Amino acid sequence: MALNFFPLLSYVLISTFTPGPSNISSASLGVQQGYKHSLRFQGGLAVGVFVLMLLAGLISASLLSVFPILEPILRYAGAAYILYLAVVILKASYSFSEQSAPPSSFAHGLTLQVLNPKLTVYAFTLFSTFLAPIASNLFLVPLAAALLAAISFSATSVWAMSGTAIKTYLRNARLKTIVNILLSLSLVYAAIALTGLI
Repeated sequence: MALNFFPLLSYVLISTFTPGPSNISSASLGVQQGYKHSLRFQGGLAVGVFVLMLLAGLISASLLSVFPILEPILRYAGAAYILYLAVVILKASYSFSEQSAPPSSFAHGLTLQVLNPKLTVYAFTLFSTFLAPIASNLFLVPLAAALLAAISFSATSVWAMSGTAIKTYLRNARLKTIVNILLSLSLVYAAIALTGLI
């Protein structure tokens, strides 16, 4: 199976930039303490993404080489998870408060990511489906993990820098609905492409 870049890119960007524990926490830190003071926390988040992506890539490769029959099953399970994410994003509220900011240390950011079940499912979905063609390559897996960690850092930075603006603009119900529908439809497309139906 060759890499299908548009659905892969849609899935990565939407999963990374939409609300989740790390983005909401970064936005709260940005509002409460400013961008500069959120950098240690964001560094921990990015390292956590790298570690989980690396492990998912290596484990997925081993699993698929021993049990190749799992590949189509994982592809459809991944598509189902992406459709679930589309529903979650359709209902997203983008709410966070200045009082909900987490501690801003590197260790707290790393711990948040390592214990984040959404990130674990995201990592295994990526490497057992979209990135399955590179999962056995010991050079490309760390490279992909580093790239995904950099994208994650970009997302948390955007949320930290624009926490107040995001909160203000996405309180507009109509704009929130339009954003949620567009993001959800992009994920539905990614899920359908993953199954090979288009």
